[in-house]
Amino acid sequence: MAAPRLEIDLEKIYHNANELVVRLAEHDISVTGVTKAALGSVEVANTLLRAGVTSLGDSRLESIKAMRLNGNDVLLRDASMMLIRSPMLSEIEQVVRYADTSCNTEISVIKKLSLEAQKQGRTHQILLMVELGDLREGIMPGDLIATVGEVIGLPNIVFKGIGSNFACRSGVSPDATNMAELSELSDRVEATFNLTLDTVSGGNSANLLWALNTNVSDKGRINSLRLGEAILLGCDPLHRQPIEGLHTDAFTLIAEVIESKLKPSQPWGDIAQMAFGEAPLAIDRGTVRQTILAIGRQDVDPDGLRASVGNQIYGASSDHLIVECANRELIVGEEMAFQVNYSALVRAMTSPFVAKIILPMPVGR
Repeated sequence: MAAPRLEIDLEKIYHNANELVVRLAEHDISVTGVTKAALGSVEVANTLLRAGVTSLGDSRLESIKAMRLNGNDVLLRDASMMLIRSPMLSEIEQVVRYADTSCNTEISVIKKLSLEAQKQGRTHQILLMVELGDLREGIMPGDLIATVGEVIGLPNIVFKGIGSNFACRSGVSPDATNMAELSELSDRVEATFNLTLDTVSGGNSANLLWALNTNVSDKGRINSLRLGEAILLGCDPLHRQPIEGLHTDAFTLIAEVIESKLKPSQPWGDIAQMAFGEAPLAIDRGTVRQTILAIGRQDVDPDGLRASVGNQIYGASSDHLIVECANRELIVGEEMAFQVNYSALVRAMTSPFVAKIILPMPVGR
């Protein structure tokens, strides 16, 4: 079988997605399944829909287009799809053509979406993102009412609701205070314009613990979350801790051994920077069993890999991963498996040099 490769267990993804859909439904919160870490995989997208997510979200229009055009399943072809990154002006025509909804912060972009939607004879839904502290994207709260006033008057544009984002750029956590502020902004918008918001999107997987530990009566207006990492990797992004009852190994990276030798643990000679500009830091551990695998930084984030017990990652270049094996000698041609975090998953899925192997769902799913 090809190596390196990423083995994708659809049954575990289905379990995680369905578990979170069911748990959040008890709090009157729906789930948008985010496919960006899966590179818009049609198989993963179908699995999320079958597990009960109400829509799909992706930050790359290319992935949304691929899901829309390559899905031979009616469920996927008819699915509601959201572009969760603000549209580029250069992609407006395709945003309207392939995405039902887009997250927006700039009125100039929304006006272009309106013009393009008129040209295509379509309507396009807008979710306005509000800045609540993480300082990634968002309209400042004091500017929201004025922005909504401009949006609701645009032809072929449907104002769907508001949302926010947390723990991406600055690590700001969702909590009772900022969730209450988002709810209050929703109430203010509705009162000002005499309308009802369809969606108040509290955030991403970082919101999960807040949502699951908050009573329905205390959650305010939040009725939707955009979940990617929590479903795909079964962990809480705030502290990277496993979520009870979910699988954390739906994705497994497999790499092949290309060298296995006894070597000193410290380099010798004049020492300069390493390949990616880091300063070397070597600790003398004596003679070690060094194993080199045919994968590197061009394919994956080595810091996001977790080796099995007894194996320790000690370095990587663009196409070599260096592992020390304490338990036994690995031979050339043998394979080693790694678990991945979000950073490693995103890079491995993007690399054309890493094969993606779908482990099929059991018959009857």
